[in-house]
Amino acid sequence: MNDDVEPLPGAVGGATRVGRTVRRPTGPWTPAVHDLLRHLEAEGLRGVPTVHGIDDDGREVLSYVEGRGVPVDREVVLDDVLVEAVTWLRDYHDLVEEYRPEGPVSWRGGTRELAEDEIICHHDPGAYNWIVQSGHFVAMIDWDMAGPGRPIEDLAFLAWTAIPLYRDIGAAETARRLDLLVDAYAEWGPMTVLQAVVERMSTAADRIQAGIESGDEGIANLQKVGEPQRTRDRVAAFRERIPAIEEHL
Repeated sequence: MNDDVEPLPGAVGGATRVGRTVRRPTGPWTPAVHDLLRHLEAEGLRGVPTVHGIDDDGREVLSYVEGRGVPVDREVVLDDVLVEAVTWLRDYHDLVEEYRPEGPVSWRGGTRELAEDEIICHHDPGAYNWIVQSGHFVAMIDWDMAGPGRPIEDLAFLAWTAIPLYRDIGAAETARRLDLLVDAYAEWGPMTVLQAVVERMSTAADRIQAGIESGDEGIANLQKVGEPQRTRDRVAAFRERIPAIEEHL
């Protein structure tokens, strides 16, 4: 294989690094996602891939961000990295509040308008979509799932993999890291976030099921790791841990 070409694991639908770029399959949602990314770059938000258009094979072309991904099943991100990522998410939400495309727009989750209490969420800001350099959060990648939603949905999704809440790291440690998250975002208390996680991740499982049934090949690939039942089982186990976590808040 050419040294300048490398398959990248993890991305919904697949991705390939070609030199200093990343090539990914496109869909009806791609124009909306590209408009969003260009807006964010124009507004000066750090940590967002640059859009370079579409290549001759019909793939989107994005800038490749140097650094490493986070193997969430084998690693718990450092406190500082968690705080930096949550702070970035708050910056993104504050900036995108004024970005309101007119009329119905086609996103991966469907075509519709923004509701008054919604913004364009990333919708997949799990730690596996972070890029870390020298022990610091530097970028959020994999924007294909972006679309209308409430800000707390993004924060809940981030908490699921980054505290993490999807697996048991002990009630006291979970509560301590949850406090770091809510302090960095500075909007909702820990109890609100815990309940939002249950709702958001239950919705995530439903969306995966809907994507599989609609024939979305990228989302269908998640069946290989046991989705959506894996997430449903994890949410059920998390519900049982909530009382113990709350005792430490």
